[in-house]
Amino acid sequence: MTGAALALSVAFTLLTLPHPASALSRIKDIAEFEGVRENQLVGYGLVVGLDGTGDDVKKKSPFTRESLIGMLERLGVKVNQANADLETKNVAAVMVTATLPAFSRQGAEIDVTVSSLGDASSLQGGTLLATPMLGADGEIYAVGQGQITIGGFKAQGEAETIVRGVPTSGRITRGGIVEREVPFALSQLQMIKVALRNPDFTTARRIADAINEFVGGGTAYAMDPGTVQLSLSNYAGDPTALLTDIEQLPIVPDQQARVVIDENTGVVVIGQNVRISKVAIAQGNLTIRITETPQVSQPSPFSNTGVTTVVPRTNIDVEEDADRQLAILEDSVTLEELVAGLNSLGVGPRDLISILQSIKSAGALQADIMVQ
Repeated sequence: MTGAALALSVAFTLLTLPHPASALSRIKDIAEFEGVRENQLVGYGLVVGLDGTGDDVKKKSPFTRESLIGMLERLGVKVNQANADLETKNVAAVMVTATLPAFSRQGAEIDVTVSSLGDASSLQGGTLLATPMLGADGEIYAVGQGQITIGGFKAQGEAETIVRGVPTSGRITRGGIVEREVPFALSQLQMIKVALRNPDFTTARRIADAINEFVGGGTAYAMDPGTVQLSLSNYAGDPTALLTDIEQLPIVPDQQARVVIDENTGVVVIGQNVRISKVAIAQGNLTIRITETPQVSQPSPFSNTGVTTVVPRTNIDVEEDADRQLAILEDSVTLEELVAGLNSLGVGPRDLISILQSIKSAGALQADIMVQ
């Protein structure tokens, strides 16, 4: 019996194994509430205090030069741009990013990330100057400033350079101060929506049924696969109390039968509901091995006519399994059981991918295959 046929036989024996019960998930883990969201902020600033690892403001980073001159003039230092010969290497232009948490109030502190924009080799030891951080609407929501902490370093000599991590990117813990709040009146809402992270009709219906069973009929209904509408009438307009009560409700989320294949790494991810229809499978083992062992031919000693040449030597081996057989895979065999049987025999990820794709082409794999 071939390896593939034996693997399929092992898969059949796994049919009697018990299946684990579906895992329960909280509503807060599979869905998000309307308005409870983060916002992205971005800004452009300068980092000073670098130990000669900043931008080349004279040749390679003219925008750093212009920013430095503009900053000095705003601070009352007059710079003659025509005659200014700035050659400082302790300044770097950076992009500053941060995430504004939901319902952040003025004066709250947030973490910011600083990334080099020019040709600076390291931000170690640098200090970010006050940098306004804007939202998608162009308004300033926070200001970032502080000492940068980086997780990498760069050591360079004449013959060798060692780089660990990314020395041109760092972080300032609690380096941003919220200056503007995102307007959102949660307490004034009469209706609120629950957005599913993985839209699905069955999951949305289960969420609505669980909420109605806990709170009362008519409180929730599924608008579409990704949205459940909630009414706050039973909670006298108190959305915080409602969300607190329902976010802990257990739900069994449904999922689409899907197989995800990463061709680059050979990773195969299989969904729980994947099934295989009745199909016959045979795996051929044809191996062609070509080995090159060139040899050097030299003339006899003291020869005046011979030359040294490389003589090619090629060895070709062909191995073919002539005892191939078809194996019948019955209905309702799960892909998990098939894979377990193949893995027990040492079938590699590449062969597994080929087998799955062939079963899908034959129409026997009841799932979607996503190749990345």
